[in-house]
Amino acid sequence: MRQPASKPAEERGLARDGIAMLVATPDGLAHATFADLPRFLTAGDLLVVNTSATLAAAADGRRAGDRPVAVHFSTPLDDGTWLVELREPAPGHDRVRDACPGDRVALADNAALTLLSRYPDPGADRLWTASFSAGGSGRRAADGQDGDVGAFLARHGRPIRYSYVSEQWPLSAYQTVFSREPGSAEMPSAGRPFTPDLVLTLITSGVIVAPITLHAGVASLEAGELPLPERFTVPEPTAALVNLTRSAGRRVIAVGTTVTRALESAADTAGGAGRAGGAGGAGGGQRGGRGGVVRAGHGWTDLVLGSDHPAQVVTGLITGWHDPEASHLALLEAVAGPVLVRAAYAEADKAHYLGHEFGDSCLLLPPTTLGTFGRPRLD
Repeated sequence: MRQPASKPAEERGLARDGIAMLVATPDGLAHATFADLPRFLTAGDLLVVNTSATLAAAADGRRAGDRPVAVHFSTPLDDGTWLVELREPAPGHDRVRDACPGDRVALADNAALTLLSRYPDPGADRLWTASFSAGGSGRRAADGQDGDVGAFLARHGRPIRYSYVSEQWPLSAYQTVFSREPGSAEMPSAGRPFTPDLVLTLITSGVIVAPITLHAGVASLEAGELPLPERFTVPEPTAALVNLTRSAGRRVIAVGTTVTRALESAADTAGGAGRAGGAGGAGGGQRGGRGGVVRAGHGWTDLVLGSDHPAQVVTGLITGWHDPEASHLALLEAVAGPVLVRAAYAEADKAHYLGHEFGDSCLLLPPTTLGTFGRPRLD
């Protein structure tokens, strides 16, 4: 499982939904393909999907001394600045660690970045807040995708790619069937295996599909790194469907960790409405709590799920295979519990499941209070 998929399923002779899927339930583990997903869900289950589309968020630049650098545009902040990451160019893709405040990065079309401060604190060595000027105008983008940065990336950007991906694939390879609103630096990859036919099959079998939007920042986290604050929206119809599904004793299945984070951030805190927050994502984001009732909302979330903050709303999860050292694993355990997650990872290791954005999938269905109608058959 530690072996990453180096190319999309379509380039390996598979349909998107032809990838392997491990199903983990209290009754055991089952090997399937993603196209088999309807077998393991029940009429009345709710699938919540992320409609964020992936940006062409990587661009080439030049540092002082004409040194080449790859700039990863991660997240637009409310003051018009951006969070960015600097990487060495291919094939190494290593982080640039010797940059300093005030450094200027020259970009195509006479655009430029000026590094302002390390993020989230002076001791950080990965992300920077940076101002962007377009074509020497000195103007800064005032929003995420419709301003200068969005136009620049549309002309000169490409999808973010790490060293385990052998070739540069087109932006379409990094979109899901649910992609609608551009904003994610990296693909919400749990939704990638869905196809229009598979979604239609699920709907006609009685499974409900509802959207949220969470714009994911750069997500290739190292050991000990926590998820960054991210923008999200939970619409009123989705919140109502989540609450209705839970009251009916059916499952709320998040398609990915981004959906989990959004839904849990929109849950009541100790019986009171969750709070939106965050000046530019720098803190004070909306958090989930013990109430378990989802409210429509939007804003920034800095919620970090884990053993001390288990999921209150999500009762099933579709996910890719993350490095076990990453903070994503704590989120999986917050939904499905450590026993089920560790059993799934051990089995995936033995069966050589592929990881990362183009890799295989896992359906985690932890124990619930559902009756037998909510228990999938593994045969």
